[in-house]
Amino acid sequence: MAQTIFTIIIVIIVFDFVFERFLEYLNSTKRSPKLPKELEGIYDSDAYAKQQNYEKENSRFSMFSSTFSFLLIVAVLAFDGFAIIDNFARQFTENSILIALIFFGILMFASDILSTPFSIYDTFVIEEKYGFNKTTAKTFVLDKLKGWGLSVILGGGMLALIIWFYEYTGAMFWIYTWWAVTAVMIFMAMFYSSLIVPLFNKQTPLEEGELRDEIQSFCKKVGFKLDNIFVINGSKRSTKANAYFSGLGAKKRIVLYDTLIEDMSNEELTGVLAHEIGHYKKKHTQTGIAISIIQTGLTLFILSIFIANPILSEALGTENHSFHLAIITFGILYSPISTITGLAMNILSRKNEYQADKYACDNYDSQPLASSLKKLSVKNLSNLTPHPLVVFFHYSHPTLLQRLRAMAKVES
Repeated sequence: MAQTIFTIIIVIIVFDFVFERFLEYLNSTKRSPKLPKELEGIYDSDAYAKQQNYEKENSRFSMFSSTFSFLLIVAVLAFDGFAIIDNFARQFTENSILIALIFFGILMFASDILSTPFSIYDTFVIEEKYGFNKTTAKTFVLDKLKGWGLSVILGGGMLALIIWFYEYTGAMFWIYTWWAVTAVMIFMAMFYSSLIVPLFNKQTPLEEGELRDEIQSFCKKVGFKLDNIFVINGSKRSTKANAYFSGLGAKKRIVLYDTLIEDMSNEELTGVLAHEIGHYKKKHTQTGIAISIIQTGLTLFILSIFIANPILSEALGTENHSFHLAIITFGILYSPISTITGLAMNILSRKNEYQADKYACDNYDSQPLASSLKKLSVKNLSNLTPHPLVVFFHYSHPTLLQRLRAMAKVES
């Protein structure tokens, strides 16, 4: 039975790899050396050629890095790598929680170290070549160290708590874990921007002036109380631009990248914020959190059914059944279900984007929003003609052309 599960694991991993390469191939068939007619007025010929080259380089890089990751995980499975790491961790302690922390700590650091050369190449070669990179070597290293620290504190703390629940409550651990994860999710939704983001970026309140007046005027018009409008120094790492809405209740805030403010008019920025406010007005944020909580509970319940079965550990080449090894096996076996739920979430997300666009058009103006979306796409060298199947599987947002067509229908 363990061998059968091992075979299923390999099949899942191979299928996922092959399917992702197939999607990349489909995307490549949509490339064209000539500016497509539907992109006229968005990209000019030079910018379009630059975007196509940028996409080609990223595609080749993705092929190389994903192939490396695929071969690495297959090798780890084939040579009982997880069992070796587990046996190594058991040399230091008999405490199951500490064993799990050492086990996942080794995996995390090894994975990060092996992926670092790819991150360096992506940041300092590809992104640099196309004028995006603003990250210094110091910032890159500090980001790594801070990321490791957060993983140890938050990830390690949550893992220890989950295993403690399992040891003291048995199969009922999933309920207590669900409550704990739900509390963390809600806490992070409320305080992520005020607690985590400042570790990496500086956020400053939007200064008084025409832009703030325009935003506050719109918020007052639509009955949206917003006192927290911040500017984040995104230019510290990249010239790419963005904006996002975060928080709940009194903790809600809108964050604008400084690179966004540099390139857009006040009306365009307000159009972007009208879209973000549309998400809140349509309760997309709250709905998303609720769905995530339900999905988490379902996943944990299914995990609780299988977690005690020693076959999950045996499939990884060891007779030392443990919670952390079973989690590895379960995570891979559950990935097809995760893919399906991810598809459903992407479909819902794209629907939400259309609704937020419509809200902005109905309550502000479609032209500034459309103009801002075009500027963002060109500035970020976005692929505006992805293959429909790639959009279906991977895009949380509709393509720019789809959004522009939908906004045109609202106006007509």
